[in-house]
Amino acid sequence: MPKIDFENRILLSITGRKKGEWKEKLEDLNELKIKKAALFLEGFDQRERKKIYRALLDSTLKEIPLCHAGNDMEIEEFVFLENKFKTKYFTIHESGFGFLDKWPGFKKKLYLEMNVDDYVSPKVRIEDIGGFCVDLSHFKMALTSWTKDFDYTYLRKNKVKFGCNHLNGYNPEKNHDMHTVKSLKDFDYLKTLPKFIFSKFIALEMYNSIDEQIKFKKYLKNLLLNHFHRKI
Repeated sequence: MPKIDFENRILLSITGRKKGEWKEKLEDLNELKIKKAALFLEGFDQRERKKIYRALLDSTLKEIPLCHAGNDMEIEEFVFLENKFKTKYFTIHESGFGFLDKWPGFKKKLYLEMNVDDYVSPKVRIEDIGGFCVDLSHFKMALTSWTKDFDYTYLRKNKVKFGCNHLNGYNPEKNHDMHTVKSLKDFDYLKTLPKFIFSKFIALEMYNSIDEQIKFKKYLKNLLLNHFHRKI
């Protein structure tokens, strides 16, 4: 079995919650002349997103394979990212199914990140969109508690495309995700996950700096290679 190229699968990411929090990450990517990264926009309002788009046009980035979209995004934003940065995977939450009519032509490019609340809205129809974006820590949480979210995902493993992932840390004591990773041990849970949920693009969804993301990516490449190629 040929070794999986996790160097290209794992994507550094521009993330943030506060106004302007994205700037330092984009500046660091520019300084390193990085050409490909993921983008998480859900935490920013439209005014801030416009600043991000202008900055992206002047950046070293040439490709943004995955973008985590917000429900308030307009169709023009999807078109911009697809045309300028070849974005093919737009990830949404369950609530995004209430906004599909806003994004004509993009339904099959949308990928669902399940909530972790032991409830699946009747509006959720995974067959209407591209497939799943499995947040790996969310999957671990749902598996540990055996929630309805887990059932909905697992029962469709041979029927629906698993297109992409979000990757962050996991706290086993609290059974909770960690968007600010403090230790490499926060990634140990990945060794316990089934291989079918790991997809073509794995975006680092964390608030850590780009320097820290680079260190984590190096560690994660080896961890996942061992997980996939270990002899049983």
